[in-house]
Amino acid sequence: MVADAFSHVSAWVFDLDNTLYPPEARLFDQIEVRMTAWVSETLGVTEPEADRLRSHYWAKYGTTLAGLMEEHGVDPAPYLTHVHEIDLSHLEQDMDLRAHITDLPGRRIVYTNGSEPYARRVLEARGLGGLFDAVYGVEHAGFRPKPEQVAFETVFAKDGLDATVAAMFEDDARNLAAPHAMGMRTVHVAPEAAPADHIHHHTADLTDFLSGLARTLPPKRRPA
Repeated sequence: MVADAFSHVSAWVFDLDNTLYPPEARLFDQIEVRMTAWVSETLGVTEPEADRLRSHYWAKYGTTLAGLMEEHGVDPAPYLTHVHEIDLSHLEQDMDLRAHITDLPGRRIVYTNGSEPYARRVLEARGLGGLFDAVYGVEHAGFRPKPEQVAFETVFAKDGLDATVAAMFEDDARNLAAPHAMGMRTVHVAPEAAPADHIHHHTADLTDFLSGLARTLPPKRRPA
């Protein structure tokens, strides 16, 4: 049974974007527009070229920011503030998801390639505010992005997390390779499966997946 594969897990790590809210919310449509505008203005290039660079850096480095830092030496702070100033009013609260995450035994964490302030805004909009023991953004990894293993190692060291008793939920399949190598249980949360040796489980519905776990996992063993 699937639950048996999680019986050892005492730390639950969730990506944010397109994981703790559905892809249909399309927050990245807004973010990508702001990324392109920022790159165009900062680098002095046309918007089509800025859009090309945005996509190219994401594919090559894991995030557009990582490429901008590596190849142009940009200051990450103004970039992160600008690109995440988006409208969240259409996000719907998900009390079922909140209940199932609450039922998970152990420590609950969010780790995103976005910023912590942005993550906390999204969590509040989804009705998940105050639910997690910690929220980590790319700034906590020294601005190194997932999928780099050093980014995971940096964040997990700050948290004191033991990867061998943890699970990672993530919409970007490539971001599960390092967690798998570190001994984590990996769950790909996406509309379509992406079969790979580093992916243990796939779900198109995180709420449904967690509801199945909550019914079969042992009682909470959160620290006193």
